[in-house]
Amino acid sequence: MVGDVEVITSREVPLGGPRAMTVRRTLPQRARSLIGAWCFADHYGPDDVSRTGGMDVPPHPHTGLQTVSWLFSGAIEHRDTTGAHAVVRPGELNLMTGGSGVAHSEVSTTECDTLHGVQLWTALPESARHLPRSFVHHVPEPLPLGGATARVLVGTLAGHTSPVPTHSPLLGAELVLEPGRELALDVDPGFEHGVLVDQEPVVVQGTELAPAELGYVAPGVARLHLTNPGDRPARVMLLGGEPFGEPVVMWWNFIGRSHEEIAAYRDEWEAGSDRFGQVEGYRGEVQRLPAPPLPTVRLKARMSPPGPADPSAWG
Repeated sequence: MVGDVEVITSREVPLGGPRAMTVRRTLPQRARSLIGAWCFADHYGPDDVSRTGGMDVPPHPHTGLQTVSWLFSGAIEHRDTTGAHAVVRPGELNLMTGGSGVAHSEVSTTECDTLHGVQLWTALPESARHLPRSFVHHVPEPLPLGGATARVLVGTLAGHTSPVPTHSPLLGAELVLEPGRELALDVDPGFEHGVLVDQEPVVVQGTELAPAELGYVAPGVARLHLTNPGDRPARVMLLGGEPFGEPVVMWWNFIGRSHEEIAAYRDEWEAGSDRFGQVEGYRGEVQRLPAPPLPTVRLKARMSPPGPADPSAWG
């Protein structure tokens, strides 16, 4: 912890599939599993697709969560078992609700030269985690803030509220700060917040964060101060929400409430259960991403604030 900001560094991990690309993961970590209901944050690029091969993630399952896809550059073809077939483009939000079960594929398109963006998940509360699968596409309008521009993906910021449905109090926004500018944002003091830096160092509450670092700010703060000390535009993702009061078990692509529930989801996916449906139109070599073996130790719940470290729960 530095001042009022806990600095969380990323770790590099391969994104699943035969053409695995490397992403930088800041959530979950041993130090912190959730920020509000935000439980997963992958940050990738800018990648030269001609060199790296881009993204090709075969059909794979999810339960108990919403996926939030957001690009800075490039294009990704999304197919899922709601019947949605969409192209994710910069500045356009694709939100998929996994609920009781969904499957989808993600492939960078032939029009994509440089791939750069974030993939985020939110955990669904008990009241919503068995909802039917669904898909929402939304293009948030740029919101000028005086020296900065915001795009509000979910929640409310600077008097602007996104129409995208969520199931717990959340905030998600892209912020671009002009060179040398400072921004003071009124935020909900009941929320905890995370600032994920994409490009150029950014100072948050007096603490400088490097690109790919995430700064955590605990509840109780009513105004966030962000400064771009450099001579080029800086970009961050602002994530916030009320501390998530339910224990969650996360493993691979599943979120549940117990080891037994996760094991059952895995068995159903491997058996081709109707719980997840069939992704139509995916043209890759592997038509279904197989689930890895369960760990030999029992999966334990993650808490916010975090409980004792449990590496076995990190699929």
